[in-house]
Amino acid sequence: MEAHGLTRQEATAEAAARPRALNVLRRCFDLSFSLTLIVLLGPLLIAVALAVRLDSRGPALFQQRRVGYREREFTLFKFRSMRVDADPRGHQEYVTALIKGESNTDREGGSENLYKLAVDNRITPVGRWIRRWSLDELPQLFNVVKGDMTLVGPRPAIPYEVSEYPSWYRERFSVKPGLTGYWQVSGRNERTYEEMVRLDIEYAERRSLGLDLLILLKTPWVVLSRKGAA
Repeated sequence: MEAHGLTRQEATAEAAARPRALNVLRRCFDLSFSLTLIVLLGPLLIAVALAVRLDSRGPALFQQRRVGYREREFTLFKFRSMRVDADPRGHQEYVTALIKGESNTDREGGSENLYKLAVDNRITPVGRWIRRWSLDELPQLFNVVKGDMTLVGPRPAIPYEVSEYPSWYRERFSVKPGLTGYWQVSGRNERTYEEMVRLDIEYAERRSLGLDLLILLKTPWVVLSRKGAA
C-alpha cells in the first residue's frame, strides 16, 4: 500500500530521518552559536576569571559532576563562586528536603518557592556578584561545544538530587541539559522544584527549533531584569 506515492517502508524511513535531521541541525546551531559567543565574550570571560582568582584562593573554574541526557554523568564547568573549602552538605540536605516537599525555610524573604539557599556563607563577594548576573554559568558554553549540553534544555541535575527523584522526574533526562531553558524564562526560582520538573518535561514533549529560539530570545531579558533570580 502506498501513501502519497511512498511505500509504507519508505514512509517509515522518511519519518525516522526527520528527528535525525533536526538533531543534526540543532547540533550545528549549538556549535556555531556557542563558538560565536565564546569569541565575542572572550574579554568578559577573561575579566571574570581574573576577578575570581584575585578575590579568593583557588582556581577560576569550578568543575562538578552533573547528570545529563539519559542519566549519563558529565563534568560541568562554572566560574567558581564559593570558597574552595565549601562544604556541600548543607545544600544537599536543603535540596533533598525541597524535593520531598519538606523545606519551607531559609528562603529569601520567607518565600516557599526559591530553589537556592537565601543565606549561604560559602559564597565569595565576587561569587555573589557573578551569580546575580548569571555570569558564573558562561563556561558552560564549552560544555555545549563538547556536546554534553545544548543551548536550550533542562537544568543539569546534581547526582544527589537525582538519587531522591520519584520515577516520573526522570523524564526530564529524555533531552540534553541546557544553558538556558523553559524553567529559566518561566519564573525561575519563583517556582517550586516540582513545577521546575514539570516545565522541563513539558519542554521535552514540545521541543522544537521555534521554541528553542523563543527561549533564547527571552533569556537576555530575564537575566538583565533578574526576574526570578535568587
